[in-house]
Amino acid sequence: MLTLLLSDVDLADNDRFLDGETPWRMFDTLRRHDPVHWQPEPAPNSGFWAVTRHADIVRVDRDPSTFTSSRFVNLEEVDDDLMAIRRSMLETDGARHQVLRKILQRDFSHRAVAQYEVFLRGLTGRTLDAALAKGRFDFVKEVSADFPINVLARMLDVPESDTQKLIDWGNRIIGNTDPDYADVLLHSEESDRYRDLPFRSPAALEVFAYGRELAAERRGGTGTDLVSKLVNQPPSDGVPLSDTDFDNYFLLLVVAGNETTRHAISHSMLALLRHPDQLDRLRADPSLIPVAVEEFLRWASPVYHFRRTATRDVELGGKQVRAGDKVVLWFASGNRDEDVFADPYAFDVTRSPNDHVTFGKGSPHFCLGNTLARLEIRVMFSELLPRLADIRLTGDVRRVRSNFVNGIKELPVEVTLA
Repeated sequence: MLTLLLSDVDLADNDRFLDGETPWRMFDTLRRHDPVHWQPEPAPNSGFWAVTRHADIVRVDRDPSTFTSSRFVNLEEVDDDLMAIRRSMLETDGARHQVLRKILQRDFSHRAVAQYEVFLRGLTGRTLDAALAKGRFDFVKEVSADFPINVLARMLDVPESDTQKLIDWGNRIIGNTDPDYADVLLHSEESDRYRDLPFRSPAALEVFAYGRELAAERRGGTGTDLVSKLVNQPPSDGVPLSDTDFDNYFLLLVVAGNETTRHAISHSMLALLRHPDQLDRLRADPSLIPVAVEEFLRWASPVYHFRRTATRDVELGGKQVRAGDKVVLWFASGNRDEDVFADPYAFDVTRSPNDHVTFGKGSPHFCLGNTLARLEIRVMFSELLPRLADIRLTGDVRRVRSNFVNGIKELPVEVTLA
């Protein structure tokens, strides 16, 4: 990988994240030369500290009293008067954060998730039957996007006919810096009209309306789906969810429950295509797949970063961080840290141990859906690989224009069945 000068690094430029190589070159330069780096941003933002080493990322992620999520976790700087309107569980710390997690925590526990395996295998089979029969197809559209959204639909207890709406909403909200996806590009003049909505996306209004309709139908009922639990299960601190709390919680489920697993599956497939020796190892020995899943997650790093905000003056990586400064954890960079991963740019499906930070590490904000994501990825590749005699790329890989989500929009492939 070619060396990049420190003066050429710009993590605030979404266009730098389109080619699949430049982000990693920027991360490498920062880890080596300026691991806690001040990154200027265009107005209206004011710049941030980019934290790129694994150890510093873990330190910050484990210390919410010094590095809070309550000032929001994306790069956008939200006015104080909008914080209450847009605040979700992600932007909540302390006891209330734990209470909000607890509402659905059992539904994402190892025990609860294990009960989905039979359903997942049946769903995977149907997804693959439909896709592979085409011979040539877009892996993202036919497999990566189709599979996790149907899992979410079951957990929300909504009809399969609604899954395309859920996919589109996730694209439009998370892809708010990509002209192919966004209704209104973030920081465009028009986006000010939507400043009180998550990601400044008008698609959030559609998600809110859909969630409110489900809530109205299920309030007071005996359902066990996620929506029923949100509306009928009082939080353990006795403070009920407000209508705004419900809206933001529901939107978080729709977006997080689909986008990250989808992109992890896409990146994993692309990695296997570009490392056929590793694909052959998995086909020869499927028992390696559970270990391979951890390498898939490290390699994919489907979310580039999350932000924190310093609550006090503090030293970090030799730099003086001031109270109120944005501190951005580049998890993707941590997943390529040479101090933690031997030969980090080698894709190795037998890598163990694999101390990746894809879901966070030791943090109160550790990803609630990590167990489900692992199961979905394991089942997908356990079912897919035995069906393939060959799979190859047939065109360009197109990526989401975003420095937040490490997403693939199109992955054109051709398959020969076993």
